[in-house]
Amino acid sequence: MDNREEELIRRLERKHHLTEAEYAALIRGRDAEAAAILAELACAARKTVFGDTVYTRGLIEISSICRNNCLYCGIRRDNGNAQRYRLTREEILACADEGYGLGFRTFVLQGGEDPYFTDDILCGIVSAIKETHPDCAVTLSMGERSRDSYRALYEAGADRYLLRHETADAAHYTRLHPAEMSFENRMRCLEELREIGYQVGCGFMVGSPFQTEETLAKDLAFIESFRPEMCGIGPFIPHHDTPFAGEEAGSVELTLFLLSVIRLILPEVLLPATTALGTLDPAGREKGILAGANVVMPNLSPVAVRKKYELYDNKICTGEESAQCLGCLQARVQRTGYRLVSDRGDAPGFSGRRSGG
Repeated sequence: MDNREEELIRRLERKHHLTEAEYAALIRGRDAEAAAILAELACAARKTVFGDTVYTRGLIEISSICRNNCLYCGIRRDNGNAQRYRLTREEILACADEGYGLGFRTFVLQGGEDPYFTDDILCGIVSAIKETHPDCAVTLSMGERSRDSYRALYEAGADRYLLRHETADAAHYTRLHPAEMSFENRMRCLEELREIGYQVGCGFMVGSPFQTEETLAKDLAFIESFRPEMCGIGPFIPHHDTPFAGEEAGSVELTLFLLSVIRLILPEVLLPATTALGTLDPAGREKGILAGANVVMPNLSPVAVRKKYELYDNKICTGEESAQCLGCLQARVQRTGYRLVSDRGDAPGFSGRRSGG
């Protein structure tokens, strides 16, 4: 690590800001020493805000049916080999009931953009979860919808919405998505979610095809300016039935480096150690926590469908990442020196309409 790299890191810690060119230089010049210093500073920043807590979210993958054709995704519309399923309302509510019994106080409903889940159907599910478990938060990750749809879901009780921006570079966006999807619409969705009052999550893949230090720098600058309450990043992992099947997977090392950078940009952000990290490295989630992450999302989906929600190859879907093995995950988190907690874990200082949401 040279003096310039250290100066950028120290300034990021103090100011929570760098220019795009400086973010690119930080990424380009990184080495093991820089990563170690960043991780130490990131963990200190997280401890100031969150203490030694790591939050859990119960993930319910409600549908592998998707109308979109994103070039990187295993459940893309044109993948005729994908195993399709859709959970019923009763199955989703049963997952939430089981999760509540296990101690979860946040449920994340995630799925492809399945036209079956109209506002009426999805609002009914959200309302039912909130009625049965009023002390819980509901997070949705259901893709691009209209402002009216986002508003209706918010009024039904949804607290948070996760929508990865995937890349903050418009030209890069077009190389990852079909022509009918637009960078402008993705950004519109994020702005409207913020305006409505959600706790909003964005994020991107690390190492996606055509990504450069400059496109990553745009991502970091966007996160700095947008200031999401949550930010989900994980390494790109190719799926064998997509146009990117032959591409290399993203780097665990770079993902960890960027987790630390994001923590210093936004000390109060909710930052997951993702399943993708755990897929590429058996200790990936622990390493994520030691780099500054403070959220894990064990899987509450019915065991019979977990393998079918295959966004990328070799996704871990049984064993210690499952919600039913919360004790296993607790032990793994404790070995990092942190403590797994099961409360709602709202974004600190969030000033949305509802208490905590």
